[in-house]
Amino acid sequence: MGKVVLDVSVSVDGFTAGPDVRDEEPMGAGGEGLHEWHAGEGPGGEADLAVARELDARTGAALIGRRTFDLGLRPWGGTPWPGVPSFVVTHRTRADLVGGNGGTFAFAGLEDATRRAREAAGDKDVRVLGAETARALLGAGLLDEVQLHLVPVLLGGGTPLFAGERAELVPEGEAITGSVTHLRYRVRKP
Repeated sequence: MGKVVLDVSVSVDGFTAGPDVRDEEPMGAGGEGLHEWHAGEGPGGEADLAVARELDARTGAALIGRRTFDLGLRPWGGTPWPGVPSFVVTHRTRADLVGGNGGTFAFAGLEDATRRAREAAGDKDVRVLGAETARALLGAGLLDEVQLHLVPVLLGGGTPLFAGERAELVPEGEAITGSVTHLRYRVRKP
């Protein structure tokens, strides 16, 4: 069975979105810049594209926070990865929603959504979207790996990746440097 992997772009000052996150600007002020490395442009862009391709190939399901879902549905046009089942972590469950790109969103609590996402992913990984969901998974002992894409920008505020959580992260492999630095860690479990 695949791993539950937090795969997130983060500013050097630790934010996953800029200040003033809202429907019109789902990544907050300056937050869209956190994902520019996906385009593979700039120095080291080939390394960035290779990392993105590998992550996409390993994705079998997604766990998405409710707020991330609410903000992302319109820009995504469906599930974040076409045809990949996505599980929205929420206390406000509802009937499944089929996205415009063939993927399905299912709505469940943290543990049920994680179990279902692992089953759906099979041997592939479950990708985590949303800082609050990542923190909840870490606290519940359900997060297996953290993959950070460290973007050389200071946002000065916004959504912090971690907010007081404690964990031991063990490096996995070598850092890869493109236009950003890609780091991978295993979460050491007690």
